[in-house]
Amino acid sequence: MLNEVISSTRAYNFHSHTQFCDGRAPMARFVEEAVKDGYIHYGFTPHSPIPFESPCNMKNENVEDYIAEYKRLKEEYAGRINLYLSMEIDYLGKDWGATNEYFDSIPLDYRLSSVHFIPALTDGQLIDIDGRPESFMRKMEESFDNDIRYVVDTFYDHTLEMIKAGGFDIIGHFDKIGFNASHFKAGIENEAWYQQHIDDVIEALKSTNIIVEVNTKAWEIPANATVEQAATYIPRLFPGKETIGKLIAAGLPLVVNSDTHYPDRISSGRQAAFDIIDSLS
Repeated sequence: MLNEVISSTRAYNFHSHTQFCDGRAPMARFVEEAVKDGYIHYGFTPHSPIPFESPCNMKNENVEDYIAEYKRLKEEYAGRINLYLSMEIDYLGKDWGATNEYFDSIPLDYRLSSVHFIPALTDGQLIDIDGRPESFMRKMEESFDNDIRYVVDTFYDHTLEMIKAGGFDIIGHFDKIGFNASHFKAGIENEAWYQQHIDDVIEALKSTNIIVEVNTKAWEIPANATVEQAATYIPRLFPGKETIGKLIAAGLPLVVNSDTHYPDRISSGRQAAFDIIDSLS
């Protein structure tokens, strides 16, 4: 279904977050905005339940409510937009990911899978290394002994494990660690060992049917950025232009998603991403 959609139209968005995880509005508001922006296909991807407490992830006890609201909206908007039930499934290691039987019990239309957590150097506890740079810097000191090489290597090792395990349709923002890693050490993404990780992921994806996400969430200044943060903000995609070129050269299918958490940002950065893709194709 996904390949057919993305090869026939750009009026889609298959990555979004609502009130059921860390999104900032109810599902209905996102659908209203999607219809207004002319989307034909729109997918909901709350951060999946995981086997420990996380403020960003959906709680298991809310899954039925999520499904019920999806069904209600699907019926209400029938004929105006195609809605899809999905989740952004966290890969936590061999014991938790898209292949876990838990997800077989949920009628998902497709599965998006991402890495957000890696084990701390201090005690092995899984730590969310996504989020704001200031939070990441604190975690680097408290949980990772300021060992950025360990954090980046482990992130990509888990990404390769996730790809090998399979069970999902879209890989989400596979170089997202570069954002925070670059705040910790400027220029790190240009170092040979870091680029080797990118090449290894692309090579691993070649033997799969996984669609690679170009994530546009960070193209525009964050909605709640301070004046200081806004003044120094640098727009970026995940992955960036150079890596998009490598993905196209490798013949891998791409999907452009905004990973939106705010209804008015559904289309943020998507045209810029398509322009880059077109210029490289």
